[in-house]
Amino acid sequence: MTRILVLYGTTHGHTAKIARAISDTLRRQGASPDVIDANAGWPQPGDYAAVVVAASVNAGRYQRRVRRWVRANADALNARPTAFVSACLGVLQQDPQVQQEVAAIMTRFLTASGWQPTATTTVAGALLYTRYNPLIRAVMTRIAGKAGGDTDTSRDFEYTDWAALRAFAEDFGRRVARNTSRGDRVA
Repeated sequence: MTRILVLYGTTHGHTAKIARAISDTLRRQGASPDVIDANAGWPQPGDYAAVVVAASVNAGRYQRRVRRWVRANADALNARPTAFVSACLGVLQQDPQVQQEVAAIMTRFLTASGWQPTATTTVAGALLYTRYNPLIRAVMTRIAGKAGGDTDTSRDFEYTDWAALRAFAEDFGRRVARNTSRGDRVA
């Protein structure tokens, strides 16, 4: 079985759910994925045939531990099939300026780290009002309200398109399987 690392960074827990969904899809394709929270471990990419990194955008940046891990392992990541999944609520807004900023956040991260993933995607995350502290809840309610989003703080709202995420993971899994079957060298 092909070992695939699914490393994730999350602030309120939704990106962990995204990472598990990616892992489930890859497992159904016959891979052997390991899902690791970037805050809980420092896995070695060289131990895997492929790597998926999932992180969420908070205040215009991804989690510090993800940024550090990717930067420290960029050479090993660039030597194998890799994917980056960015979870960001901004993807829901139709404003071209917001869409440009969402793309710029990912570009800045990848440029600064030196990593060139084989595949990238941006998925909508979630508003987890019931998990936020009062300050974060107030800030997120204001941001969501300005964007025309959901502001009922008595419940949570998931916006992730799970079918699209599964399709992305399936495509990546097929790409990894092709590389493995051809005998491409994995560093």
